[in-house]
Amino acid sequence: MKNLKITTVQFENRSLDKAYNLGRIDRLCAGAAEEGSNVVAFHECCISGYTIANSLSREEMLELAEPVPDGPSIQKLIRITEKYGIHLLAGLYEKDEDQKLYNTYVCVNGDGLVASYRKMHPFISSHLSPGNRYCLFQIEEWTCGILICYDNNIIENVRATNLLGADIIFMPHVTMCTPSTRPGAGFVDPELWKNRQEDPTSLRLEFDGLKGRQWLMKWLPARAYDNAAYVVFANPIGMDEDQLKNGCSMIIDPFGDVIAECRKLDDDLATATITAKKLTDAGGHRYKKARRPDLYREIIGAKHQSEQKVAWLNDGKK
Repeated sequence: MKNLKITTVQFENRSLDKAYNLGRIDRLCAGAAEEGSNVVAFHECCISGYTIANSLSREEMLELAEPVPDGPSIQKLIRITEKYGIHLLAGLYEKDEDQKLYNTYVCVNGDGLVASYRKMHPFISSHLSPGNRYCLFQIEEWTCGILICYDNNIIENVRATNLLGADIIFMPHVTMCTPSTRPGAGFVDPELWKNRQEDPTSLRLEFDGLKGRQWLMKWLPARAYDNAAYVVFANPIGMDEDQLKNGCSMIIDPFGDVIAECRKLDDDLATATITAKKLTDAGGHRYKKARRPDLYREIIGAKHQSEQKVAWLNDGKK
């Protein structure tokens, strides 16, 4: 396989302002194209904003959501890829012909829609339906997959996507800096973001500590290492509705090493060249060959009571 140059992006989206967000996507794709990138990846629901869905009624969600691929936002993404000669991955809220709602992430290029994936574990809004299938697609010679945010915390999803053939897994998120039972977790004060020019140190301490990057590094590199896969993580920075997010979009190689990362306290992009040799040199390649599914097939597939609780969500819905 030929080397592939991938860019991951962090930016501060505006809730419900698709025109602004698509404009930022356009400008950031221009920067990535200048670096010679073949692929540019953005965060979960970057077109509309993510957290806003927590306060929207079903009718408001239907107004916000768009069909895929015929909606105006997807068509705008396709025009962006035509302009820069890239593959582009971005997220939005989707509505289908039956008026079901999904948290969806797409890959497009100049020829149109390449892939579409619906989040399997949505929780930001009770109006969202879960997706029910994994997603595999090709970018040049590379087989790719998509898992959105919480999907990646269920480790079976990552293994399944990899075993199906994905050597690159795109992992768009809106995460970190939220309350949890985990020690050290919690919101980050938005005032620190407003004062980041005068006092970047206090904000960086929060962003890089257990509320943010330190937590991410407990598990995200393991997803890449255990599966001998490239991980492309994208996350917003700044305010997503009433929540401050810390960015640190990054690309991790099959050894579990961060090979590119956004570090600005601002919109930013990070680019890495990925090579096929690492896929077989990494330890995870050997571990997969050593698996004995006969020992745990029934255990992994056993039924259990699914439970999904998120500490920071509002209980009251419109």
